[in-house]
Amino acid sequence: MLNTLRNIVQEVNAAKDLRDALEIIVTRVQKAMNTEVCSVYLLDPESNRYILMATEGLYKSAVGKITLGYSEGLVGLVGSREEPINLEDAPSHPRYRYFPETGEERFKSFLGVPIIHHRRVLGVLVVQQRHNSRCFDEGEEAFLVTISAQLAGVIAHSEATGAIGGLSLTGRVAQDVSFNGVAGAPGVAIGQGVVVYPPADLDAVPEKACEDVEAEIALFGEATDAVREDINRVAERLATQLRPEEQALFEVYLRILDDNALPGEVVLRIREGKWAQGALKEVVQQYVRHFEMMGDHYLRERAVDIRDLGRRLLAHLQEGDQQERVFPQQAILVSEELTPAMLGEVPRGQLVGLVSVRGSSNSHVAILARAMGVPTVMGMVDVPVNQLDSRELIVDGYEGQIYASPSPELRAFYESICLEEQELIRGLEELRDLPCETLDRHRIPLMVNTGLMTDVVRSLNNGAEGIGLYRTEVPFMINERFPSEQEQREYYREQLEAFAPCEVTMRTLDVGGDKALTYFPISEENPFLGWRGIRVTLDHPEIFLVQVRAMLKASDGLNNLRIMLPMISNVSEVEEALHLIYRVYHEVREEGYDIVMPKVGVMIEVPAAVYQVKALCDRVDFLSVGSNDLTQYLLAVDRNNPRVASLYHSYHPAVLQALYRVAQDAHAAGTPISICGELAGDPGGAVLLLAMGYDALSMNAANLLKVKSVIRAVSFDWAKALLDDVVRLDSPHVIKSSVDLALRQAGFGRYLRPERGAGGAPGAAAAT
Repeated sequence: MLNTLRNIVQEVNAAKDLRDALEIIVTRVQKAMNTEVCSVYLLDPESNRYILMATEGLYKSAVGKITLGYSEGLVGLVGSREEPINLEDAPSHPRYRYFPETGEERFKSFLGVPIIHHRRVLGVLVVQQRHNSRCFDEGEEAFLVTISAQLAGVIAHSEATGAIGGLSLTGRVAQDVSFNGVAGAPGVAIGQGVVVYPPADLDAVPEKACEDVEAEIALFGEATDAVREDINRVAERLATQLRPEEQALFEVYLRILDDNALPGEVVLRIREGKWAQGALKEVVQQYVRHFEMMGDHYLRERAVDIRDLGRRLLAHLQEGDQQERVFPQQAILVSEELTPAMLGEVPRGQLVGLVSVRGSSNSHVAILARAMGVPTVMGMVDVPVNQLDSRELIVDGYEGQIYASPSPELRAFYESICLEEQELIRGLEELRDLPCETLDRHRIPLMVNTGLMTDVVRSLNNGAEGIGLYRTEVPFMINERFPSEQEQREYYREQLEAFAPCEVTMRTLDVGGDKALTYFPISEENPFLGWRGIRVTLDHPEIFLVQVRAMLKASDGLNNLRIMLPMISNVSEVEEALHLIYRVYHEVREEGYDIVMPKVGVMIEVPAAVYQVKALCDRVDFLSVGSNDLTQYLLAVDRNNPRVASLYHSYHPAVLQALYRVAQDAHAAGTPISICGELAGDPGGAVLLLAMGYDALSMNAANLLKVKSVIRAVSFDWAKALLDDVVRLDSPHVIKSSVDLALRQAGFGRYLRPERGAGGAPGAAAAT
């Protein structure tokens, strides 16, 4: 059973398109279950009808012609109930719907299972049998359910690939094809897709047409020769250390690289119009699947050799294709997993949007994108990334959607939203130099979260009153090694000088979790509960001491530095860090620097710290809540996992109650408390935090004027009344809706997501 499952899944994965995949499914499942009929009905999102897309056993002429309404017939019943239906005498069922064009009157037994992917019904998989032959038993039902679950993702991906290519399920030309993800950074971007992929990763190579066939063939020939030389060199070096049977493996590699073997097939595909890297990817994947499906264990292991050779060839191809990438004027970066370094490759002013398969609205890249004001969609799990290179795309960072092949009507719709956003920003500029205070004169400073120097300019232009969080890991992430003390000092001095005399709060190095350094890899099964933040820097005091020394020297003559410790879960961690900070302070003073001891605080971002506020206040000068991580840990939701992104909610009652408790406990101890999570930059969230008693809010610069506009137009009593109303509610969605409603009634609806009606953008057809 397992071998059959594996073989079917591998064959379907190898299919060239959706129709080919469905044909493989019906043929293989019919044979595996020894049944007379196997059919696949897919739900067409345009018409909301099931279409017979493939069959083995019914009349082939009915494929593509037979359709059923969403709840029509037994197929519709399976889909609407979202569970298997197993009938011995299907025609006697009241929901049975007969189509003479299929010839299914001969078949009485019916077993249908839904094909569901990420809660969305894609279609129904059906097997049928003549009356009195047999009814389907529990084992067969379990097998079909397993097949359906295994293939749902493949079908979703194939369906999306077809839609991106311009064809709907019905064969009509598709426009305005939408893909759903998670909103990462608000705003709308219209531009050209640029797929960025990691080196020597065959799976990530995008689809591209070949511009010069002979040049691509020559490039591939050079790569093949280079790999042959590499293998011969290794074989010679190890000749005296290996037995003859082990040396024979090198001969196997060289035979695979013979011009009549793998390289010959790659050249044929290049001549068909594919670029060398794409042709190599297709051939290697075909070879790998062929070997993996073999019964012999030794031959199955050869798939590893093929994959290794493919990576070696690809690495040489990419070395020979090092011409500088030319980015379009309106570039939308698309990647399996975006990194801060990728953002830095695009020339200033040309990056308009970001799309990432991995990550969520609170992953580090999404936070950077919000700081840069770049509309972003994360968690695009089913998007065929390789198909998006050079295509016109629309990124809707409000709704978490992207659109491919947009129609003129859809483009005009989103262009109007872009104009509205620009007008709103211009209307807020007059608030820049005004204080952030309520109608009844309750003052609350608004600060910014920064990491890049470009953030500083935008922050100052928006009237920020200081830096509530400077992410010192950003300079570490855009380098290929640990920055020296002098380099760090220059980074920090820029920030301190730009905001002097206002305070600048610098968080010590916070890597681990979703923030990786290529030159200091941390590989863990559960990185968010692992070695990150203060745990790393206390284990490596040489990193911590250099960083603190750079911070203190950078503050010479300014004295507006505050130091903040991340990921604190124990008082002992604070005491150890303080010991190191005081040590560096005295050393720097002895070197002749005229500095004062900076205030030191901790971030409240793990549940343990919520219950240790009093003890922490006894040791530090201030507290700052990192609501992003605190929300993640309170709700046990990995904020980078799009499968559970809908469970991550800043307005969750437990999150709001924890935030309220921390503020009260800090005030009881006489310690100032601020918040630097994304909730502070949400107009509704800012009002609730104001009412809880937070002393300062720190946010991305793009949100600062919106928050200031709302706070200046409400009273502190109004904010407290709103907080009193929502803390009694038990649903995060109801709380968010209540806050949004209150803001709309107060005249602030323009700061919320644009309301576009239940149907979304006009003409949009969802592909996933």
